[in-house]
Amino acid sequence: MFTGIVEELGEIVAVEAEGDSAVLTIRGPLVTEDAVHGASIAVNGVCLTVVDVKDGTFTADAMKETLDRSSLGALEPGSKVNLERPVRLSDRLGGHLVQGHVDGVGTILSREPGERWDVVTVSLPGELARYVVGKGSITVDGISLTVVDAAADRFSVALIPTTLALTTLGHKKPGDPVNLEVDVVAKYVERMLGDRAAGAPDPVGGAA
Repeated sequence: MFTGIVEELGEIVAVEAEGDSAVLTIRGPLVTEDAVHGASIAVNGVCLTVVDVKDGTFTADAMKETLDRSSLGALEPGSKVNLERPVRLSDRLGGHLVQGHVDGVGTILSREPGERWDVVTVSLPGELARYVVGKGSITVDGISLTVVDAAADRFSVALIPTTLALTTLGHKKPGDPVNLEVDVVAKYVERMLGDRAAGAPDPVGGAA
């Protein structure tokens, strides 16, 4: 589990294709300080498992499903990536609950520079539109953001100077893909309401 607060702007060192999967080598001196084999690190919002750690870099396997359902398949040596270690139970929840499971890929549609922040509009896959609301939370490339406006096929977010300086969204341009993860709480609520509408029994001890 993550919070969407990016710890470090890392860099892809190497991408090695292995059949229908790939091995990514990623530079991230901060996130590798306490990383060990089997640890989890979010890369542009995708939870990956650390295979090896060496000299401030780590390697991780990306399966075909991950490459097909996220923007990781477009990464190449030199690409910048957002990195975050899992949240500890003792940590403050600075963003929102993020699983590191990408729900879809959007595309940067436009950027409107302001004096201190940019407003960025991102395309929204139709099947995700019902989970995205104004002033709600969404994860874009692993970054916890607040939705400014939401429509059936797009949404906008305002990026403060810190986000512009310390994450990939400071460098993304119209046409670039981004990983999207909607608020998991919304998905659970939808599932529970659907079960009740279908007449599913309440859990043992639940209210009638």
